[in-house]
Amino acid sequence: MSDANSRSIVSNQAGLHEKLDEIVNKHLQAEFKKPIATHTQTAFDEVNAKVQAFNGPLILDSCCGVGESTANLAKRHPEALVVGIDKSSHRLDKHDVEYKQTESGQYILVQADLNDFWRLAVAANWQPTHHYLLYPNPWPKSKHIQRRWHGAAIFPFIVKLGGLLEVRSNWDIYVKEFARALELAGYPCQTALFESDEAITPFERKYWASGQQSHRLAININN
Repeated sequence: MSDANSRSIVSNQAGLHEKLDEIVNKHLQAEFKKPIATHTQTAFDEVNAKVQAFNGPLILDSCCGVGESTANLAKRHPEALVVGIDKSSHRLDKHDVEYKQTESGQYILVQADLNDFWRLAVAANWQPTHHYLLYPNPWPKSKHIQRRWHGAAIFPFIVKLGGLLEVRSNWDIYVKEFARALELAGYPCQTALFESDEAITPFERKYWASGQQSHRLAININN
């Protein structure tokens, strides 16, 4: 498959999900009690030891896929420790094979479920200066609203982590819904088209080569 034929998002939603406010408000008021998976606890403990020992800014690259974005963010923030998290070992295992970056910058890649990892990070008082969510799975079918991060029970923990939160997607509704969820949480923000001379993730490169646009929100959440 060439980089220039990525399909556009197809959805049965023409605008914000009709139940978005109801779902987000329910999650903002509820307590997330799902037990932490043992493998994620173990993975977190290993990374947390490095984070606590590091004397500098912390940056999160959630849903990092193959980790190309993590390596690129580490280059752009050489003073920081960048932690890339993805649930797929298949994607992360590609990192050294296909996406070997120069050793500039410091980063860690970890396989973990973000539903657990984010809660553990909040409990450990992680305070990232930046939190990137670059092209998460959009789950475009209307019935899958609660699989999108802003419609999921974990959403309040994204807010609790704070930092400069940046979300990018090739589906404008995803970013607009995320912005609405943040507004309901007390952090109104604007969405805009995002353009750059350099793509920092494989998806970004593929979308742009296909003529698709990136939509973005960025907001500094001070907790």
